[in-house]
Amino acid sequence: MLDVLQQSYGGLFEKSLIEEINQVGTFREIPEGFMLIDFGQYIRSMPLMVSGAVKVFREDPDGNELLLYFLESGDTCAMTLNCCLGQTQSEIRAVAETDTKLIMVPVQKMEEWTGKYRSWRNFVFESYHNRLMEMLESIDSIAFLRMDERLLKYLKEKVAVNHNTLLHTTHKEIAYDLHTSRVVISRLLKTLENNGAIKLHRNNIEVLETN
Repeated sequence: MLDVLQQSYGGLFEKSLIEEINQVGTFREIPEGFMLIDFGQYIRSMPLMVSGAVKVFREDPDGNELLLYFLESGDTCAMTLNCCLGQTQSEIRAVAETDTKLIMVPVQKMEEWTGKYRSWRNFVFESYHNRLMEMLESIDSIAFLRMDERLLKYLKEKVAVNHNTLLHTTHKEIAYDLHTSRVVISRLLKTLENNGAIKLHRNNIEVLETN
């Protein structure tokens, strides 16, 4: 695990911190679609992303879910940090978007490292900032973008985290992530195809407009 840590976080954390993470962290390989965190769970460890991607959802009082953001290599989840430090139940669901590798860090080490290592403290604060900006962007999308614009933005984000313009996803899955109906998504996908932004294939969607 030490080599993995050096490759992913060697330029960010002090050598002594890397060694501590290696001693107490647990390396995990998560398959696509696996649920890492569910609503209502108590979180005992925090993920440090090594590779792959994870999508994070929020639930409303009626049980409807909304995609908040994606986590990629070098990221951690601010909502997880908050639950760990506050010892509260999880308010998010985290699902592997792709096959993912991560290192789980025990919660009891987080506060210790915040006072002990400047790099860890900066990492935590930056993570909070980045996730906050992504959540604000999600709110802006809901408030100010039409559904077709939200859909295209979502497809571009999936291209970025999957590193592939060919997306193996279903209309039902997209509708679930964007909190709308499959019929609406199917209609809008056809419109995007007619506009030259995407191309629909039998089992996947090719995104032509990625910028």
